[in-house]
This record gives sequence, structure tokens and C-alpha cells, in this order.
Amino acid sequence: MSQPGRIDSFQFSRSGSGLTGRLGAEQLSRLADQQVTLNELSFELRGGTNRSGKLCLHLAVKGSLTLVCQRCMGPLDFPLNFDAELEIAASKEEIELADDEVDRVIGSSELSVPDLVEDEVMLELPMVPRHENCGASNEAGKSGRASPFEALARLKIGSGR
Repeated sequence: MSQPGRIDSFQFSRSGSGLTGRLGAEQLSRLADQQVTLNELSFELRGGTNRSGKLCLHLAVKGSLTLVCQRCMGPLDFPLNFDAELEIAASKEEIELADDEVDRVIGSSELSVPDLVEDEVMLELPMVPRHENCGASNEAGKSGRASPFEALARLKIGSGR
């Protein structure tokens, strides 16, 4: 197993090279900034061409993360298992001008593999992580306390407006 680092994305894709590795929390600091705990993460990166004949990177990621449920603030296990095909673009302008649904990454002679993997993992995260059947929403109704919004409604009714 090769250890991840930096690759020349153009040469890597032209030659059909491959790279596998594991990443730890110390290599994925932006995930830690979002209150994500990394349990384990492995990846496989292969170079090649897509159906259009353009250079691309094929990325497969497996692992699991622990997120924070936004309902109960408890831990939420989040399994990862995805594949991404990323067409290599020559510039940011090329990506912005593209009028299709193709995922692209700016090619570089010094492309950071950990950063690439982290970018794709972050895109897989839910916008609002929460348990499917979270007890927090049920507990709020059972607490016997009035909702603050009910108190505001009573104030509004009492003031005659």
C-alpha cells in the first residue's frame, strides 16, 4: 500500500497509475473543524480517462465518521462508501464555464491527495446531520414545559394586537 502525498494529476491520469492508502484525523483537519470524528478512512485513487476521452481521477472511499446529531447533540455514526469520477480541468475558468453535470478538479503537478480525499468526503456529509429516529424531538413534547413560542403567542394575545 502506498502512502498518500502529492501527485502530478496529469501524468498520474495519462499513465493510469493507482494509489491506495489510509488517512487519519491528523491529515484531515478541516473535518475536525466541523466536529467530525474520523474512525477510519481508506481510499483508492486511479488515473485514467472518462467516456469523453478526457483525463480523470477515479476515487473510491470507504470508512466511517462520527458526526454530531443536530437534534439531540449526541454522536451519529456515518458510514462512507462512495465512488467519484473527477475530470481534470486545466483552470478554474474551465470549471466555471462548463455547462454540464460533470464533476471536475483543477489539475496540478502538485495535487495533494489528502486534500482531494477530504474535499470529496466533505461533499458527502449531510447538511444537517441527525438520527433518523432521534429521541430528542419526542422528548421535547414530553417535557411538560411550554414552548417559548407558545409563551410569545400568549403575550401577543394578551396585548390586544
